Amino acid sequence: MKVNKVLFQLHGWIGIKLSILFFIVCFSGTLATLSNEMDWLFYPAIRANKAGERVAYNKLANEVQKAYPDGSITYWVMPKEPYLNDIVYVDLNGQRHYVFVDPYKGTVTGATTVTFQRFFRDFHYYLFMPFYQIGYFTVLIFAFLLFASLMTALVFYKKWWRKLLDLKTGSGKLVLFRSLHRLVGLWSLPFVLVFSLTGIWYFIERTNLGKVSDLSNPPTPRLSNEQIDQDTSVSFSYVLDYDRAAHVAKQAIPGLQIRGIVPTDDVKSPIYLRGKSHVPLVRNRANRVYLDPLSYAPLMVQKAEDIPTVMYLNDIADPIHFGNWGGLLTKIIWFFSGLAISSLILTGIWIALRRQARKIAEGVAKPLGAWKFINWGITLGIIFFMFSFMVVQYALSWKPIFAVGILVVLLGWLTWFVFDYRISQSVKRTLQTRAHQKV
Repeated sequence: MKVNKVLFQLHGWIGIKLSILFFIVCFSGTLATLSNEMDWLFYPAIRANKAGERVAYNKLANEVQKAYPDGSITYWVMPKEPYLNDIVYVDLNGQRHYVFVDPYKGTVTGATTVTFQRFFRDFHYYLFMPFYQIGYFTVLIFAFLLFASLMTALVFYKKWWRKLLDLKTGSGKLVLFRSLHRLVGLWSLPFVLVFSLTGIWYFIERTNLGKVSDLSNPPTPRLSNEQIDQDTSVSFSYVLDYDRAAHVAKQAIPGLQIRGIVPTDDVKSPIYLRGKSHVPLVRNRANRVYLDPLSYAPLMVQKAEDIPTVMYLNDIADPIHFGNWGGLLTKIIWFFSGLAISSLILTGIWIALRRQARKIAEGVAKPLGAWKFINWGITLGIIFFMFSFMVVQYALSWKPIFAVGILVVLLGWLTWFVFDYRISQSVKRTLQTRAHQKV
């Protein structure tokens, strides 16, 4: 068997046998690139009205305490997007609340139990699977499959660089879709390479190959502070001096723009601040400052300009993978490139199913068999886990759950209509036309 034919079959196997799951992984990542902007669109309370100077951190913390006196701050995000308010994660009776705080007016503007950013991040991260590691590695495996699809296509598609403007029309739908599939694939090559290589890097980090994870994630400093007398009815996270902590962090890393604070509810755990400095491209945690929650003395300071190569590569993976390194413009570019790659999967499925349906009708091929049910079984499992998360983890009301349910049903019907009913009807018409021509 020729090498090209083997590679073509491997390319098709990846795209067809694992088609639905492949599409879910790619499309969820695509939506994740603009998830913050979806929050802005659907949650008016998150929209920033930037005017004047930021209010003191302690003032903002006090406002959150007034709104959630029985809660506890677990994380505080200061988005780099100028059109978004601060987001304070508040744990209340085991339920996380995302509290939106206007940092310029010093007021709590609203809250929710889930954001679009969190929803699509979880979706793309581990497919809502209850056994987190299984879902995580399932997604990461597709980084290798995406890379394999790229390499096999380049090898069996000879002199592809000459076909960057080659689109065949006027010869039927099958020829058009094949040509469109190749054309979109060629123009998506840089992004396919970026997404697959960064995904492979995530796999290397997660499996700690070459001790990459150990080198990239230094251990959190430990403290031996004695417990202090305090009002146990109020979370320790509310009485921290955030202004002092921010001042010390900025002294430790000159030019630091604080983008995240992880407070503590225990004097034996440090306060953790992170953010951006003059070093481009790296994510926020490339700059870290750990402080003693009692003395506010720095326990560990990590500057992005001083980190080793392995840690630097690890800290640029996220911005490159999701395209948020250059603001809204790069996120939009990454979004449309993700749509292009997702469309490659859909057109590839259509081409293969159209060819397979014709061969089956002609009696020269067998149906897909078990893989069809495996694909749909996995999809139904992911949908079940997703709704479980919406009910249990996110504690959503029936209205958004019902709306998502309607959307899932419509997408299921559209999938059946396009990839099953329309293809079978098209094949029947083709065979009937050929039969009439022979007569």
